[in-house]
Amino acid sequence: MSVPSQDNAARTGLFARAIIYSALILFAVYYLLPLYVMLVNSLKPLDEIRQGNMLALPNQWTFEPWRSAWSTAQIGVSPTGLKPYFLNSIMMVVPAVALSTVLGAQNGYVLTKWRFKGDNIVFGLMLLACFIPFQIVLIPSARILGLLGLAGTIPGLILIHMVYGLGFTTLFFRNYYEAFPTELIRAAQIDGASFFQIFRRILLPSSGPIIVVTVIWQFTNIWNDFLFGSSFSSVDSIPITVALNNLVNSSTGVKEYNVHFAGAILAALPTLIVYIVSGRYFVRGLMAGAVKG
Repeated sequence: MSVPSQDNAARTGLFARAIIYSALILFAVYYLLPLYVMLVNSLKPLDEIRQGNMLALPNQWTFEPWRSAWSTAQIGVSPTGLKPYFLNSIMMVVPAVALSTVLGAQNGYVLTKWRFKGDNIVFGLMLLACFIPFQIVLIPSARILGLLGLAGTIPGLILIHMVYGLGFTTLFFRNYYEAFPTELIRAAQIDGASFFQIFRRILLPSSGPIIVVTVIWQFTNIWNDFLFGSSFSSVDSIPITVALNNLVNSSTGVKEYNVHFAGAILAALPTLIVYIVSGRYFVRGLMAGAVKG
């Protein structure tokens, strides 16, 4: 008598699983539809887009919109394309991510393994910085960059993003190191290891998951930033998000939608690649840092 009940349970489980997977596929298609529209129409001539069927595959495939968006599209007053601004973003993002990650790791190390009076207050203030809106810090940041002589430069943008992201990176590493055995730190101190030796030889080698989380988080936030880029950059230091906005708004008369679609994909490509390559490690790192804290 138990065999039919087991068969019914198996059928019920398969039916429930089919419903779940169908819903997931439906949502995936829904969220990927805008990317499909952008990609397909970036490979069409402009006249074909004007026919109105934006979901159809191209009748005439062309990579001219991509070439134009990268190197010949008019942005502002000069036909420069997105290439120099893409390089500006690379030169801004890489140092900002590296510095904020290293400093955040050291902050988390100090706040968990080198406790001092008032350390919780310091951590609370840094945590508060995570919730301060961008708009509030624009005027003080502009003033500081002016005093330092970094206004309108890539180093100035690096400094802004590094400082603003320090609260998040400190939070990530502090929660991660909170679960790290303090006995190992004490044993290393007894053996005569210094502050930086302990950090470099004990904590950093075991920090791979949370480093991945921090790098992905910072890379995405800094690369996609528009407000700081538009507020603190000059002609020579414009990041790609601001350049993409200028590309779309600089079109006079005929709107080159295929070029705009290609430019948007080019601007989003680095973050997309980062998530495809290391997205699973992002979830693992978040779970590892959520054990205690």
